Parts: sequence; C-alpha cells; structure tokens
Amino acid sequence: MIAAGQSTPPQSQPPQGGMQGGTPGTGLTPNIAALLCYICGPITGVIFLLIEKENKDVKFHAWQSVAFGVAYIVLLIALEIVAAILGMIASVLGIMVGFLVPILMLAAFILWIVCMVKAYQGERWRIPLIGDFAAKRVGL
Repeated sequence: MIAAGQSTPPQSQPPQGGMQGGTPGTGLTPNIAALLCYICGPITGVIFLLIEKENKDVKFHAWQSVAFGVAYIVLLIALEIVAAILGMIASVLGIMVGFLVPILMLAAFILWIVCMVKAYQGERWRIPLIGDFAAKRVGL
C-alpha cells in the first residue's frame, strides 16, 4: 500500500530498440552477428544478409561467408571431378589429385576458424580475392 504523500516507485523500462548495444536488424552485438555469419557458411551468411540492413561490418562478413562457402564447394566438386577423370586415365594420377581433397578441407577449416576469430574480434579481415568481392558488395 502506498501512504498518503508518497509517490509510486518509477517503473523500470527496457531501453528502446531491443538489446542494448545491439544492431537494429539482428538485436545482437556486431561482433557476435559477424561471427555467426560464418557458422554454417553460405546459409547463415544469406540469413544475415536478409536480416541486417545497416551494419556494414556484419554485411561484409555475411558476404565473405557466402562467397567463401560457395568457392569452397565449387573447388571441392571440381577437384573430385578432376580426380575421377584422371583416375580413369591412370589410377595413380587420380590418387595424387585425390590427396589434394583433404588438404583443401584442412585449409578451408583453418581459414574458417580464422574468419570467425577475426569477426569476433571486430576486425574486417579479408580473405584474398573473396574479401575484395565482399567489400565491393557492401560498398567499402
């Protein structure tokens, strides 16, 4: 009960615009949103491209994630096709090219980890060629 002459306590209201320090499109802090762009490669990259409209860092990482994921898939398929064709010609050649597949997978995994760490740290680190493509798409 409130006695006469006492005022009611002020109501605590959440800050306007969602989470404090978040971006308008995602409601996440920019470094977390940029990190999440890389989690499932092109899929999460496209999701963040659709959600985020303002933050250029998040959009850059989303574009870079999409381009990196697509380039990785295309390279992997091309290597498999070349290994199969060379394997029909001479099995030794197919085996030699086949050894490049795990090397590509390991390199892509390391690059993926580096991209996530750099995005979390707030850096706009560019993968050669792919980063330039992403920067042009964002307008940087």
